[in-house]
Amino acid sequence: MEFDKILSDLKKKVYYPVYFLMGEEPYFIDAIADYIEKHVLDESEKAFNQTVLYGGETNLLQVIAEAKGYPLMSSYRVVIVKEAQNMKDLVKKEKADTSKDDKDVKRHPLEIYLDNPQKTTLLVFCHKYKTIDMRTGFAKTLSKQAIVLKSEPIRDYKLAEWIEDYLTKRKLNFDPKVSFLLAEYLGNDLGKIVNEVDKLFLNIPQGTTITTDHIQKYIGISKEYNNFELQDALSKKDILKANKIVNYFAANTKDNPLVMTIALLAGYFSKILVYHSLVDKSPNNAAAALKVPPFFVKDYVSAAKNYTMNKAANVISLLREYDMKSKGYDNGGATEGELLKELVFKILH
Repeated sequence: MEFDKILSDLKKKVYYPVYFLMGEEPYFIDAIADYIEKHVLDESEKAFNQTVLYGGETNLLQVIAEAKGYPLMSSYRVVIVKEAQNMKDLVKKEKADTSKDDKDVKRHPLEIYLDNPQKTTLLVFCHKYKTIDMRTGFAKTLSKQAIVLKSEPIRDYKLAEWIEDYLTKRKLNFDPKVSFLLAEYLGNDLGKIVNEVDKLFLNIPQGTTITTDHIQKYIGISKEYNNFELQDALSKKDILKANKIVNYFAANTKDNPLVMTIALLAGYFSKILVYHSLVDKSPNNAAAALKVPPFFVKDYVSAAKNYTMNKAANVISLLREYDMKSKGYDNGGATEGELLKELVFKILH
């Protein structure tokens, strides 16, 4: 089941006996588990009806015993197993093609519990950073009889869109550049992004439009010296602005690693190539092809005038070359700052 659907059901008090939350992205797992922990029971009910266990300190039989208990002066019990990936007996070891007719295969205790779960218990497994093999019989049973969340990282090209959606859900108005700046600076650590956005929510009066000034003031991201602005300077061939940013980056390489700058520029110039290849260059079609909001299409139209298809392809070759140099290959002992200056000079000239 999708994250939004699970959370929506919980808010409507539609509960299920077993939740198995797994995957590489911890934010979605934590968000659901935290909501259950904070909202299913009121404070007077939690003392006797809510149990939090940790995978490295418990086993499956103990968890199931807790889940089978009846609520005391409450409609529900809540049993949350955090760090469930550390439980040695949670996932049954079996081959992906285990035959259903193999009577010698001993059924997993959780499978047996799922046949007749305690309807008044919400049993929640938080299985972070990895998923179980969904081809196994155990996983198939889990999918049919429990609520299973597969929590996957947000793709880099969808990150700004995800941030925009989160800002909108918090009822925050924002300049379109804000989501891209946050995505570029914070990466796809959703927990960190949410924490930083919540700072804005607490500090900015309701109804105020969030701008890059707010981002600089409350989160500490420079509105002038960042990869988004470097990208803008290169697209316009603004040599003065590009050099100012490059000099700042060269003096602060720890906060502005060359490998990240190269990766972001590679994505940008790849989109310029895509734009050149489009037959239908209408704003909506271009936005869909480039995977950017329509607001930003005009930037690619402008950049495409300064970078022909051949020039954009040459820039991508340069980025590959300097990516290798940034990793120590044939760089003549140059520092990251020196490599960045060389790279930007070659892009602009």
